[in-house]
Amino acid sequence: MLGSFAFLVLAPGGVAGLMPWLITHWRPLPPGDGLAALRWTGLILIAAGLVVVLDAFARFALEGLGTPAPVAPTRTLVVSGFYRFVRNPMYVAVTALIVGQAVLFASWGVALYGIVIAAAFHTFVRLYEEPTLHEAYGEEYAAYCAATPRWIPRLRR
Repeated sequence: MLGSFAFLVLAPGGVAGLMPWLITHWRPLPPGDGLAALRWTGLILIAAGLVVVLDAFARFALEGLGTPAPVAPTRTLVVSGFYRFVRNPMYVAVTALIVGQAVLFASWGVALYGIVIAAAFHTFVRLYEEPTLHEAYGEEYAAYCAATPRWIPRLRR
């Protein structure tokens, strides 16, 4: 559990917290600048992303008996919770946290950073994570991949 908490602080905390802060210093625009209602939708993305990240980390620790970190992977394949709807809810949630901050703070810099992070997640998943999980879990992972989309949640499940 301690390992999951440390990884939570370092990985999503750094990627979705520290880096956007370094770009924006979390200074919102005055209420009259830009479309205020649209900017506040960023809060919805941030809140939803935070819920999903925390749930995913808890599932890795409690159900998978491991961490999301590649150096201390889970002992069992986690397919419950948000993992029922999408194979990579943690990456989707971290991207939502970044996009939410881009919207809230009206920051093109954070938006561009979010695009770079999303591309990095996709590359990592395709080149490392999926082959590693297929090797570790074999047919169980193949069946999960066949039933669950990689990025866009399937809400009927």
